[in-house]
Amino acid sequence: MKISKVKVWLVEGIKYNWTLVKVYTDEGITGIGEATNWPGSPLVYHACQYVGSVVIGEDATRIDYMWTKLYRDMHWMGQAGPLLDAISAIDIALWDIAGKRAGLPVYELLGGAYRKQIQLYANYWFLGQEGRPEQYAAQARHMALQGFSACKLDPFAHTNYLYGQDLSPNLSLSAEQKKLAIDRLVAVQEALGKDFPIAVETHAMLNGPTAVEMAHRIAEANVNCMWYEEPAGPEFPGELAEIKHHIPLPVCVGERLHSRYMCRPILERHAADILMPDITRCGGISEMRKIASLCECFNVPVAPHNPNGPVSTIASAHVMASIPNFLMQEFMLTDVAWRDTILDKPLPVKQGYFQLGDAPGLGFDFVEEELERHPGVLLPRPGFYV
Repeated sequence: MKISKVKVWLVEGIKYNWTLVKVYTDEGITGIGEATNWPGSPLVYHACQYVGSVVIGEDATRIDYMWTKLYRDMHWMGQAGPLLDAISAIDIALWDIAGKRAGLPVYELLGGAYRKQIQLYANYWFLGQEGRPEQYAAQARHMALQGFSACKLDPFAHTNYLYGQDLSPNLSLSAEQKKLAIDRLVAVQEALGKDFPIAVETHAMLNGPTAVEMAHRIAEANVNCMWYEEPAGPEFPGELAEIKHHIPLPVCVGERLHSRYMCRPILERHAADILMPDITRCGGISEMRKIASLCECFNVPVAPHNPNGPVSTIASAHVMASIPNFLMQEFMLTDVAWRDTILDKPLPVKQGYFQLGDAPGLGFDFVEEELERHPGVLLPRPGFYV
């Protein structure tokens, strides 16, 4: 079965563009994939077009061979970035094709399901206000009413809106910004109850001493912290390990770890309690499954990063169904109205769970006309993406 065509769309999402891919074969079976990444979605879009042209004529059934060949042929460009995003999209689409050809869901091809209900935690649930603690509390209550039993927020985000300050060049916080971050977390915890877990995001935007200080302040405030995310960037595995050993909160990293090769030093240094690979960045279904197996060797659970489009949610759920060390999966609570209409059926999210079905492949297809109604922007936006 040969790959005959690859189509790529840039579609407007709630935060940034989605990069969506469809692979066609000479047997008429197609598969969908996603390569969403940011801030350089135009780079990802063109990388998908290029990699799509490279795989024309290749055997669509040789999934692992295709991944390895593309990675080895192109890793001169680096271990991460747009090319690996493109590999991720092609890989996801090839697994979709394999499932449709076999008449089985992808999770069955990955070894069968440990579970078909994939627990989600809510992210991107606070929008549209200036960020006062009482506003966070009100929106948190609304989020919980939709059935979610865990959430994430970045309490350090946009503190400059209220105090006319930005993060200083050395990634520190003013006394007012530190207090506001804690006040936000306490307000959300009180609104949701002490048993409601909250993942605390930092986006690796704090320096080491500030990250350690704020972790202790979060613990002292009795926040039920599910994890403390990226207290340092993935380029600092030794420093991450040092921070982890000096704070009372579990550490989670992985959204910027592309492939098992980048995950390995984090795990070997025991620098994370939880790993959160992103299926559109790390190498797709194949690589996320391998990363999960690697995590098993270190007794580390997996909680997929997923602030992306709908194919990312679907593909991640299939992988999480098939592994023993799944913790929880991220879900964008607020999204564009067309998240479901670009698919042939809505995402099956009910009461905080993604409900996997028995349809072959990923179980979904694109409505191509709808994709084209919501084009993303190829030109870069002014300023920084934060």
